[in-house]
Amino acid sequence: MQSFLFDNGERCLPQVGNTASSSSELELLAEKAKECQNCTLAETRLNVVFGEGNPFAGVAIIGEAPGAEENASGRPFVGRSGQLLDTILKAAGFSRQEVYICNIVKCRPPGNRNPLKDEIKSCRPWLLKQLQIVKPKVILILGKVAANTIFENRLALGAMRGKMTIWNEFECFITFHPAAVLRNPHLKKEWLEDIQLMTGHYETVGCKKNARENEN
Repeated sequence: MQSFLFDNGERCLPQVGNTASSSSELELLAEKAKECQNCTLAETRLNVVFGEGNPFAGVAIIGEAPGAEENASGRPFVGRSGQLLDTILKAAGFSRQEVYICNIVKCRPPGNRNPLKDEIKSCRPWLLKQLQIVKPKVILILGKVAANTIFENRLALGAMRGKMTIWNEFECFITFHPAAVLRNPHLKKEWLEDIQLMTGHYETVGCKKNARENEN
């Protein structure tokens, strides 16, 4: 089905590479993460919510932390927020299987509170290793808490949206968390605009990178 975000009806294919190797690395890393006891969240979790998706995705999506349904299932973004995220990805021309989805913190904070500094510090190596394996061309960051955590700032979400920002050499775009859109449906138009901005950048920059890589 043609996405409304693409005028020509065409879209860059996902990155092509040694996906078997990347998948194996992610699986091994996920198994190690299940044994993690580096912070107190290990005492209350039901499951480590490591991440899922294309092990060689062009787009990675990062949230702040798992919720109750994610904690129960061991999968990221599977509740109502996840369903809305799937819908917006489909509108942008991506299936859930094409992208890589994860959170900064891999275990649910009790009561869905924001992750604490020591929890973020404990989980940071897992996130960085995931991204080193997947090597996404573009990262979409969901929500103010995730953005403030990654960029180590206290900026309002409005000050971070609508532009590309570099983090650890990754090209990042920031938008609302789908839970915020569920609570405030009037945000959907701006959310769509953010996704369109990210997708347009991925199309232009990502395709150019693919072309250069194929020439080498």
